[in-house]
This record gives sequence, structure tokens and C-alpha cells, in this order.
Amino acid sequence: MGTSVDPLVVGRVIGDVVDMFVPSVTMNVYFDTRHVTNGCDIRPSLATNPPRVTISGFPHNLYTLVMTDPDAPSPSEPSMREWVHWIVTDIPGGTGPTEGKEVVPYMGPKPPVGIHRYIFVLFQQRAALGGAGVGMDQQQPVSHRANFNTRAFAHQLDLGFPVATVYFNAHKEPANRRR
Repeated sequence: MGTSVDPLVVGRVIGDVVDMFVPSVTMNVYFDTRHVTNGCDIRPSLATNPPRVTISGFPHNLYTLVMTDPDAPSPSEPSMREWVHWIVTDIPGGTGPTEGKEVVPYMGPKPPVGIHRYIFVLFQQRAALGGAGVGMDQQQPVSHRANFNTRAFAHQLDLGFPVATVYFNAHKEPANRRR
């Protein structure tokens, strides 16, 4: 069974990115050995490569994973809300994104200013999508990363409400100071 949505309300994930939902699938996200829990801090340098994601469920169920930043370019003025960082479709239950179809390539977090939320939203698909009509090389529903809308994306693909969501915070890392 999924986890509580309370941290998602406090972190404004519910409201800014998704509507209230009942978690029904367990999704675990790891950057290296660091387990992502709602509201934890992850250094952008730790997240340069796609995370390891595990999804519960049965192999005959297919899922779509979306990763967005609703705080782009700045949490105080998110004029590019949402910036899409990753989309993978057709992920069989009991596996992870490596078994699905990557339709928007992973882009690690690079917050220019302030603390940004990076949100993983999982939807259960009604049928296989096959990547058709989805992705950066398609006209709809994702033609560029800025001003992506998770709700509209889910509506266009008839995905319904999320079944799991987790988010982390990141901020710009100071440049390495060499002496």
C-alpha cells in the first residue's frame, strides 16, 4: 500500500502539481544509496544520473513516471512551471523505468536560485502507450521542457490520478573552490 499524502500537502506538491489522490502503489527512488523521502535534501551532484526506481504491482499493470520541477526558474517566480526532467512510459509493475520506454530523456536537477522541489509522479496506464505521440520529438503532448503541466499531460493520455508521488528538495551547490 502507498504512503500518506500529508507531506505532499505540506510541501505543496498537492496543489501545485497534482490534485489530492489516494496512494495505491509503492514507489522507491534512490540516488546512489540515498533513499528519496518526501522533502529530503538531495545534492544536484548526486542526481546527475537517473535514479534507481522500484515500483510495486503486477507485471501486467503498466505505469508512466513523470519527474518535474514546479519551481523553475525561481521558487518566488516560477514562470516556467513545471520544468519536465524525465518521462518514462510502459513500465511494468514490479520493475522500474529501465524496463519502460523513455520518452523524455533524464535531466538532473540544476536549480539556478533558491530551493527547488523535484517531484516524481507515477500514474497507472489504462493501456500500453508505446511512446506514440509522447516525447521531445513529437508535437504533443511534450514538445519542450518548460511550462509542462502534469495534470494536462495525464488528462491528454487518460492516465487518471497519480498512484504514487515522492519529492525531494535541491538547491544550487557552491562552485568548487580550488586554491
